[in-house]
Formats: sequence, structure tokens, C-alpha cells
Amino acid sequence: MEREPLSVVVTTFDNADTIGTCLGSVAFADDVVVLDSGSRDATRDIAARLGARVEVQPFAGYSAQKQAAIDLARHRWVLLLDSDEALTPAAAARIRAVLQAPQAAGYVLLRREWVFWRWQPDRARLNHYVRLFDRTRARMSGHEVHESVVVDGPVQRLDAVIDHYGERDIEGRVEKANRYSSLQVRDRHGRAPRFLRARMVVYPTVAFLRYYFWRGHWRGGWAGFVAARVHAFYAFLKYAKLYELRRSGSESNRPPFETESGQD
Repeated sequence: MEREPLSVVVTTFDNADTIGTCLGSVAFADDVVVLDSGSRDATRDIAARLGARVEVQPFAGYSAQKQAAIDLARHRWVLLLDSDEALTPAAAARIRAVLQAPQAAGYVLLRREWVFWRWQPDRARLNHYVRLFDRTRARMSGHEVHESVVVDGPVQRLDAVIDHYGERDIEGRVEKANRYSSLQVRDRHGRAPRFLRARMVVYPTVAFLRYYFWRGHWRGGWAGFVAARVHAFYAFLKYAKLYELRRSGSESNRPPFETESGQD
């Protein structure tokens, strides 16, 4: 039985160290689209050498950039990957099998995380996202961060794992926490939750306990502990920045001094 043809779409920016692994894991696809936002390294050259159609567009935001990549796909069925993700061989085989006779409009795939210097422990909870979908019945959510695929129709879970190489050191993870928390403030502008001060105090501890114990990252030794602490810091930043915006969002609340042009 012939399977449905598949387009793989990937957005990139300076991902020369991971794009080869990413595209190599989807060599079975009928169409591969890489939408680059102006890489200064060899990302585009590597992608083209591996047979991808490479397009360039200024970065429009995570959700909008991914939607633009999806719109470039030639086929109805799309697999959406980040440039630092790769399918396991078993996942590639499972996707090929399900596309012989799709029974849903979208499929949720599991994602295994590289945590600083090791893979997350086998018994820790895996993140899961809709990544395989019929693009005529799906769209990106439009969020500034933590964007997702919204499917109009039934969604099923697929026993397929994506390996996510992500941030390979603490500095990268902290930088991402800072950047993503600022984007979440933009997402929530004008609709900040109540009790922000209480959330700043309580929620980081809740986030740590949930990540470390409930999701099982305590099994990952010190890597899991550090990741849980950074996750708690991210939870704090989200609410602290919303509180800052509420307190100093107007010109009247700015500091009563000026700096000279060109000086800090």
C-alpha cells in the first residue's frame, strides 16, 4: 500500500551544528522545506546539500515563521520539526506506517530532552506535541512563545519519539528562560493574572516540585536538579516581568532622570 506523501518543514537560524542531524533523520520524506531567517553560518548550505528546498524570510515570530514554512509545503501531510530535533529510526518507521492510512487529522509525538550533559532518564515524563498533521485542517496557534499546532479534527497519540538536543549548557537554558519569559509578557499584555506578588512567591516552588518530582527528573541526577531550578527561575521571571510591566508600564512611572545620548 502506498503511503500519503509527506512534507517536512523546519525553521532555522544559525543551526549549522544540528541541521544535518535533523534533516538526516527525515531522509525518507518526499519534500523537505527549510525556512531560514538569515543564518550567518553554514545552515543553508548544509540544508541545500542534503536536498532541502531552502527559502529565506526575516523572522516574523515563532508561530508566524512556522506557519510560513507550513504554507510552503507541497503536500497535504506535514511533519513539523525544530532545527535541533531529530526523529529516532523507530519514529521514522512509525510515521511511514501511519501515513499508509491516516485515521486522524493530527498526531501527537513524544519528545526526549537532552539535559545539559545527558538524556533525560527513561522513566521521566516526556513532553508531547502535535507534529504530524493534515495541513488543510491545522494551523499554528499564533502565540508569541510555546506556540502549538491547532487541529480541526481528531488527534491521536503516535508511539514515536523525537530527540531534542536543545540547550546544551546552563547558560543557553538561562538565556532561553529570559527570552521566553519576555515573550510570554507580550502574549499576556493587557490580561495579566491576578495576585502577581503571591504567584512570584509560590509558583516557582510549585514549578520546581512538579518538574523535579512529578515529571521524574529527580532520576536524572544533578542534571535534573539544575534543570528543575532553571525551570523554577523561568516561572518566577514570567510573573516578575508581568508585575514590572504593571508597575512601570506608563511614562509617568519611569525614573525621574535622563541619560546623555550614547551613554549608559
